[in-house]
Amino acid sequence: MFKQVPSFELRAIGIVRVGLSDEEVKNSIDGVYGSIEVYSEYSDGLKEIDGFSHLIVIAYLHKVRSEDRAVLRVKHRKWARFGVTIDDLPEVGVFASDSPARPNPIALSIVKLVKREGRVLHVRGLDLFDGTPVLDIKPYTPDRCVSHVEVPLWYNELLNRIEKAISGRLMPL
Repeated sequence: MFKQVPSFELRAIGIVRVGLSDEEVKNSIDGVYGSIEVYSEYSDGLKEIDGFSHLIVIAYLHKVRSEDRAVLRVKHRKWARFGVTIDDLPEVGVFASDSPARPNPIALSIVKLVKREGRVLHVRGLDLFDGTPVLDIKPYTPDRCVSHVEVPLWYNELLNRIEKAISGRLMPL
């Protein structure tokens, strides 16, 4: 039997600004252009961030409904827009997906840092909605890069279908 972990509080250090609807963000293939506005009390934490090409953004998915926090099995519905039917998608555990419906709706996004203007980071490749609270920002550094990644067979099969459906247009950041 597992002991219940006590709850704890996190504070946002900033907010996402994209100026697009949730549907536009959700339907983007490569993410969208936007900015992360770091609150003034945390602006000193941006010192020397300018030289990094990419950042890791950890955010709180504030629009996830409380009933979705109980979801433990999902289908990768975002892949349906690439020509894969919902019925063809395998049901997997939420921890084998990047679904926003999960016990702790926390997002991890890797974005391209385009420029910094004071406490505002302009980024490309955002997959977060306008107004999403940002919990942390970390530099994406070479020691974080994984050179060999293995995925299950079902994942490879879906990627092959998607690549065919979009003519090989899986774009890196």
